[in-house]
Amino acid sequence: MRRLSSLLSLCVLLLVTTGASAASEVSGPWTSSRREKSPDQVQLNLSYPGDEGEHDRGQMGLSEARAAFQGLPTADGPATFSLQREAGLFSFTGAIQDGAGAGHYRFAPSERYAKDMAALGYPKLSSLQHFQLAATNVTTQRVKDLASLGHKDLPLEKLMMVGIFNVSPEYVREMAKAGYDKLDIDELVQGRIHDVTPQRVKDMATAGYPNLPWEDVVAMAIHNVTPEYVREVRAMGYANTDADQIVALRIHGISLEYAKEMRGLGFKDLSAEDLTALRIHGVSTAFVKEMRGMGFKDLDADDFTALRIHGVSTAFVKEMRDLGFKEITHDALVSFRIHGVTPDFVKKLRNAGYPNITPEELVRLRIHGVDETFMRSMSQGGSKNPGK
Repeated sequence: MRRLSSLLSLCVLLLVTTGASAASEVSGPWTSSRREKSPDQVQLNLSYPGDEGEHDRGQMGLSEARAAFQGLPTADGPATFSLQREAGLFSFTGAIQDGAGAGHYRFAPSERYAKDMAALGYPKLSSLQHFQLAATNVTTQRVKDLASLGHKDLPLEKLMMVGIFNVSPEYVREMAKAGYDKLDIDELVQGRIHDVTPQRVKDMATAGYPNLPWEDVVAMAIHNVTPEYVREVRAMGYANTDADQIVALRIHGISLEYAKEMRGLGFKDLSAEDLTALRIHGVSTAFVKEMRGMGFKDLDADDFTALRIHGVSTAFVKEMRDLGFKEITHDALVSFRIHGVTPDFVKKLRNAGYPNITPEELVRLRIHGVDETFMRSMSQGGSKNPGK
């Protein structure tokens, strides 16, 4: 969850500033773009001034149903419209063409909202904080309802997150009914970010994963572990995979087709971890067939994984065989790659006077950092056995 924590911290840094001055108008440019998939929803991007003046500006999104705007035109042309929030009034001017728009906005804060928020424990909102609460539609009723559900005295930055990701009292209640009644506000935000719904929790329980720790629920949602995928994994023969295992299978794209391909190659008793390792390291059916075609017929899944981990390709095998190592084993090939025994190294040693050097001797020389210059001097000195 570190990456998610970093994301939340970044959002907080972008959104929250401090200040004790009375709230005043905030203004700046706005833009919008066509939303083909959600024509009834309007997404506006608002630019606002930061702490250091006009040259220090931030960006914030404001999303609302089209029906919530007053005077929003449906045709191209000049546009003058508004959006009333409890926290204040957004007024927009500009133009719209082909569903996209741009112009200028002003936000007039509500003094009543400021007083009500002060009574709830948030006194002296700065102009920017007031604007951000309005843009994310954090109402006083939501603050009260969340408090009644156990989320009292939330820091202002967490209220911003509640608004941005729409952590509603209804969502809190629904998740409590689904068995997650002890979630803190950060966990609830995680759930909204990754679309963890009560229905999803119910569906995964029916699929065989009831009463999961919250971290597993979120991980499954992040990586799109669905009931359909659970059924596919079971069809592979893995009926008892735990949450970590099935997430790993999903992350690495393990499909029923891939499992069948591996079994068709003779790997009958692969565990979920074995199958994942094969996939991670790129052991494909083509690679297995190519290596078997070169004579490596009795290798198991671990052997093929080791070959891929250490970069033993069919081209590398051919190069070594062309150098005279006709019966070289897969273990020797892996050892060559681990210790840097390359075709060029073999050629240089042979040019230094060692035409019959063995694979074991080559590896031993590389381990001890012996190069062709040293071996050439040894050859000239009369010794032909690098093992002595």
